[in-house]
This record gives sequence, structure tokens and C-alpha cells, in this order.
Amino acid sequence: MTGTDLAERKNTKPVTVVIIEDYALTRVGLKTSLNEYPYINVIGEASDGHEGVKVVNELKPDVVLMDLGLAGMNGIEATGKIVESSPQTAIIALTSHDREDEVMAMLGAGARGYCLKDIDPATLAGVIQNVAQGACWLDPGIAKWALNQFPRPKDTTFVSGGIYTDSRTQLTERELEVLRLLVAGKSNTEIANELIVSVHTAKAHVCSILQKLCVDDRVQAAVKAIKENIV
Repeated sequence: MTGTDLAERKNTKPVTVVIIEDYALTRVGLKTSLNEYPYINVIGEASDGHEGVKVVNELKPDVVLMDLGLAGMNGIEATGKIVESSPQTAIIALTSHDREDEVMAMLGAGARGYCLKDIDPATLAGVIQNVAQGACWLDPGIAKWALNQFPRPKDTTFVSGGIYTDSRTQLTERELEVLRLLVAGKSNTEIANELIVSVHTAKAHVCSILQKLCVDDRVQAAVKAIKENIV
């Protein structure tokens, strides 16, 4: 992280975080580690899915760190309920679970990030801020096989100028630029700054890309872009 990055983060409103994790020691460790970063503020915690949904609905945090193996209501179920009731909150799975079905179920429920618990605290802090700004993030340990979940369409073609097209899709040059930045994990604000456009325009491009690629979120768009060599 550069000095400029730190200065920018100090001048921004801290990202509010709720931790949903069944082990008290893990919650304490996460809270202590994350609160060392001035751009992160852990404002709540919960030990199970039911309690977590309630806490999130009350506090409306920017980001939730969600374990999967929770008692009563597991992390996948809790994620789905939070996405319904508090759509402005971004959910990051933070778990030791790396089974393919659980990862895909978590992303399908609406999680915008998936981290394994051996992640470095500084990396996790960066992931939290980027996801809060609209980016998506997959742990490198699961990203490779995740790409294989999106088979290449049989009718895919590439036309002059690098525009990807099939029976459903035609991305403009500008949308390809935005998609490349999206794949790089850039938030809407970072995309806007990179392309010298408004955040509203960046959001509009992202929405158009999701529609044209027939995907539900930024994670799926990024995975599909890499898998199908769109960018």
C-alpha cells in the first residue's frame, strides 16, 4: 500500500463492519486486527445466523464478514436473508470452507467476496474497503476452479476491434474497458477515476455489462470475462 493510498483512506469515512462468526476468540481477533486500520470500524458482531441477521438489520453496516458454519442458520442462509432485507450491505464470506458447492452457493446467495481464513489481515482490510466501494473479490485458492463453472457458449465469435459477441451479447469498446477494470477488482469509484467519467456513468456501464453477459453480479461478470477470454 502506498503513502498516497493511506492518505486517501484516512480522508474517507470508515467502512462499517459487522462480524458474524461462532467462535468468540476469532471474533475478538478479527475486531482487534481490523480496528487497527483507521478506514475500518467494526460496529457489531454476532455468534449465529439468526442473531447476525438481526444485528445487520439494526446497524445497516457497509460490510458483513460472514462465516459459513454457523449454528441454527448457516452463513449461506443468513447471506440470502441479509441481501433481501439490507441490499446496501456487502457480504464477504470469511471461512475455512473451500468446497466448490459451498463457494458457489455463497456467491449465488449474494456474497460479493469469498476469503479463506488464512488471509493476511492487511489484505483482508483492503478487500473490505474495495468491496464496500463496489468491487468483488475471490480468494486465489478458489478462483481457478471457479472459472470452470462458466462454460464457453458454442456460438461465441469475436469481431474486429475486440468486441465480444454472441446471440445475446455485444459489448462496446467502452464497456470492454470497464470490464477489464472490473476484472482487476476496481470499484465503481476507481473505474470512474480511471476513465475520467462520473461514478453514475461507471455504474451505468457496469449494469449494461451485467445485462449483456447475462450474469447477476460483478463476480460472475469477472469470472465469465476471464473464462471466455472476453478481455
